[in-house]
Amino acid sequence: MMDLCRLQFHLLRVFAACVVLYHFNSHVTAAPVISSEVQAMMYLQKYGYMNESGSNSASLISEKAVRSAIKDFQRFAGLAETGELDNTTLNMMNMPRCGVRDKVGHSGSARRKKRYALQGSKWRVTDLTYRISKYPRRLKDKQKVDKEIAKAFKVWSDVTNLKFINTDKGRVHIDVRFEEGEHGDGERFDGPGRTLAHAFFPQYGGDAHFDDEEKWTINQYYGTNLFQVAAHEFGHSLGLSHSDVKASLMAPFYRGYEPSFNLDEDDILGIQALYGRPRKEVAPPTPGYRPHATPDYSDGSPDLCQDSAFNAATTTEDGKTYVFKGDYYWEIKQNGISDGYPRKISEDWGGLPGNVDAALTWTNGKTFFFKKNEYWRFRNKKMDSGYPKAISVGFEGIPNNIDAAFVWSGNGKTYFLKGSSYWRFDSRSEPPVSSRYPQSISNWEGLPNNIDAALQWVNQKTYFFKGRSYYRFNDRLFSVDKADPPYPRSTSVWWFDCKAQSSNEDLTKASLNGEKNIPFTSVVRTTSHHPPKFL
Repeated sequence: MMDLCRLQFHLLRVFAACVVLYHFNSHVTAAPVISSEVQAMMYLQKYGYMNESGSNSASLISEKAVRSAIKDFQRFAGLAETGELDNTTLNMMNMPRCGVRDKVGHSGSARRKKRYALQGSKWRVTDLTYRISKYPRRLKDKQKVDKEIAKAFKVWSDVTNLKFINTDKGRVHIDVRFEEGEHGDGERFDGPGRTLAHAFFPQYGGDAHFDDEEKWTINQYYGTNLFQVAAHEFGHSLGLSHSDVKASLMAPFYRGYEPSFNLDEDDILGIQALYGRPRKEVAPPTPGYRPHATPDYSDGSPDLCQDSAFNAATTTEDGKTYVFKGDYYWEIKQNGISDGYPRKISEDWGGLPGNVDAALTWTNGKTFFFKKNEYWRFRNKKMDSGYPKAISVGFEGIPNNIDAAFVWSGNGKTYFLKGSSYWRFDSRSEPPVSSRYPQSISNWEGLPNNIDAALQWVNQKTYFFKGRSYYRFNDRLFSVDKADPPYPRSTSVWWFDCKAQSSNEDLTKASLNGEKNIPFTSVVRTTSHHPPKFL
C-alpha cells in the first residue's frame, strides 16, 4: 500500500482540484475503473465508509482511519477483513451495484452487527401510488415492463400491509424512470456497468431511477435483471438502507439473475420494522348473538372459561393463533375460542409433548416450542426432523425452564422471559445473547414478573399473559397501555368470549383488574363479542 504521506499528498491534490459533495440519500459511481489508492479512497468516502469534509480543503486522513474504512467495506462486501487494499477488494469496488451509499450517517468508528439498516424515514400511509413515467428504450414491450415493476413492488407488499397502486392520474408517491447520464437530480449515471440505479428515501420523495444504458432483461441470465434491481431500489424508496448481510436483497452489490429469488429473513425483518407484519383479512364480529357449539368436557379437558390461565401462545405462519395448556390446545379468533376446541396436542402436533413452557413463531414461518431443557421446531403443525434439541445448543445463552418467548415488533429480535429476568436473542450476532443480559423485566414498564405467555396479535400489539389476566404493551412508548378499563384485564372475558356473572358486578370488576381467587363459577361462555380494538 502507498505510504501514508504519499497517500495524503495525492488526496490533497484531488480534493484541491475538485471538491465533490454527495447527498447522503443517493449516489452514483464514478465512471473510471477504480484501480488506484486515491480512487479507492474516493469510493469509500462516496459510499459512507469515510467522513466527508465540509470545507473546501481536504483534511489529513490517518492510516488507522483508512484501514478501518477498508475493513468496513470488506465486511459489508463479505470479504476477509484485512484492512489492505488488495486486488480482491479493488475488484469488488468495480462490481455493478446500487448507487445509494452503504453507510447512512456513518461515523467512521461505528461498527454494527450484520443486519438490515433503516434510513430513518418511512411513508405515513400504506396505500402507495406509482407510475413508470419513462420506459427503458431497449425493452419494447411496455406490458412486460409493467409486470416486472409490479412484481418488484409485490415483493414488499407480500410481507407487510403496504399496497401499491399503478396510476396515470395526478401526483404519485414513487415515480419510476429510465434515464441516461445527467437526468436532472444531480446524480449522473455512468453508462453500462458499475452504477445500475438509485432511489430516494421517503423523506426525499421515494422516486427510483434506472440507468437506461444498462441492458435490462427479463428472466434471462445475460444483461441486468430488471425485477431484482427494481425490488432492491424500491426497498430504498420505502426507507431501507443497505444491509451487510450478503444474502439479503438489500445488499448493495448486484449478484446476477436468480430464477428462484426469495426475500432473505433480514429483508423481511427490516421492512416489518418499518411497516409491521401483514394483517390477515378478518371479518368484523357479527353484531348481536352467535351461538357457540357447546364443548364436551366429559374427557376431563380444561374449560378456559373456568380457569383462563394457560402455558403458551403463538400465531403460526398460516395466521392462526393458538394457546396451549396441559395436554390441550385451542384456536383463538377475534370473536373468542373457535368451535371444536379444546383438542389434544398429541392428535394434531405429532411429536410435541404436553405442558410446554413457551412458544413463538419466527418470520420464516418456523414455530418453536420450549419445555424444560429442550425445544421442538414445527412449520404449522408438522414437526421438522431431528427434534427435540437442547436449548443450550440451538439457543445458546438462553436458560432452561423459561416462562415465555416472543418476537418483538419493535426490533424484530427474539425475547425470552423467566421469573424477573429477560434475555434478548439474535441468531445473527456472535454471541447471540449479549453479555448485558439477563436484565430485569421491570425495564418493560408496567409488566409483572413470572409472565406465562406472550404474542403479537393481528392488530400488531404485543400481549403478555399472567394467570387469568393479560396486559397490552405499547411497543412505541415501551410501556403497558393506559386504557379504560385499565390493564391487566380478564383473559376469559376479553379473549375467550366468556362473561363474568354477578348481580352486583363485583366479579366483573375484580376480573377486569386482574384479581385472583375468582370463583370458577363466576364466568360462563357467552354470545356477546368484544371488537378487536378493545383487546
